[in-house]
Amino acid sequence: MNSKRALTLLHTSHPLAAPSDAELSIPAPPVPDSLAESAAAAPVALVKTSSAIATIDTPLVVRAQQGEREAFRGLFVRHSPGVRRYLGDLLRDDAAADDATQETFVRAYDAMASLREPSRLSSWLFGIARNVFLEHCRSKRESQKLLEEPNEECEPIDSAPTPDAVLLLAEADRKLAEALTHVGEPRKSALLLRLDHGLSYEDIAEIMGWSVSKVKNEVHRARLQLRTQLWHYLGGSK
Repeated sequence: MNSKRALTLLHTSHPLAAPSDAELSIPAPPVPDSLAESAAAAPVALVKTSSAIATIDTPLVVRAQQGEREAFRGLFVRHSPGVRRYLGDLLRDDAAADDATQETFVRAYDAMASLREPSRLSSWLFGIARNVFLEHCRSKRESQKLLEEPNEECEPIDSAPTPDAVLLLAEADRKLAEALTHVGEPRKSALLLRLDHGLSYEDIAEIMGWSVSKVKNEVHRARLQLRTQLWHYLGGSK
């Protein structure tokens, strides 16, 4: 998750932000004005985009379920970057994330006939990816540690038109990576699915095996954790 998306997710007016503090009665510091400016520059149509992608996916899914390999290849090209990013955020190991992505799509290909709702392909793939991630943890006997302790991710710095902007984004990425170490699994997984990949609370609940209300609370608390850690960086003061 890059710094622009992270700053956007902390702004409660963003369409993919967690429920408001008033909804959950959880006190939180106000968001600085500079944060609103960052949010304005970030994408604000992920929900509509997801719907459009689902519409495009449906005929490909139907053809893939009929055994057409080129159709499945089209689905792979469309969805593998997002699945790879999600697994990379969780595993923090490029080689392991590559292998897990490949395993995810091998399983998806074998199980295409079981997908009853083609429009839900994206959440279905993320569910498979999460299972692959958990199996990877168990195979290394580190499942408990990874599920309970904070972990750390860092993405490449976004390109920018000026050196000053590059430096600012690099600093933001470093601050974000540091802040994410305070958000442990599985809360971070829910956060990434909601804010980095645009899944609905209902889809995340199905993937995580939680109730919708728990998903909303976990995403909200993760956002508060990030906001607290980034408070001074975003211009706040005690």
